[in-house]
Amino acid sequence: MVFLGSNIGNFDPPGTGALLRSVREALARGDGLLLGTDLVKPESELLLAYDDPLGVTAAFNRNLLVRVNRELDADFDVRQFSHRAIWNAPAARVEMHLVSGSRQRVQVQRSLIDVTFDAGESIWTESSYKYRLDDLGAMLGRAGFRVTDQWHEAGFALTLAEAG
Repeated sequence: MVFLGSNIGNFDPPGTGALLRSVREALARGDGLLLGTDLVKPESELLLAYDDPLGVTAAFNRNLLVRVNRELDADFDVRQFSHRAIWNAPAARVEMHLVSGSRQRVQVQRSLIDVTFDAGESIWTESSYKYRLDDLGAMLGRAGFRVTDQWHEAGFALTLAEAG
């Protein structure tokens, strides 16, 4: 089985464990898993990647509100929200937030939600977990795998693991 692209980083630790255990259950003993993961890098590199100068990530993040407006009949004023990326070192994750620029009331008609945001209040929209090489073996081991090989370069790792 192949799971590349570091998509596993979008799962929180319990979700990652559950996913890997589920994959393990689907494999026969001795089958392989090739797992791609994004590694912990210096904070400045991570923040540049998640808050790029061209604003691509910010536009992607704000698009969440555009979709909620369209699909759930909400009235977010997208222009009143700014993008903020935060490196949470203890949790080894980049957090993306949309920060309200003013006090505002938002209604999400199809969900019967009516919420008021204060200026500076944020919506936590995404987490992207990063890994350390030595943590990958332990994480895979808990799910029933044994690391057989590993390659890493430029902050990305491919780990080959065997189902035990």
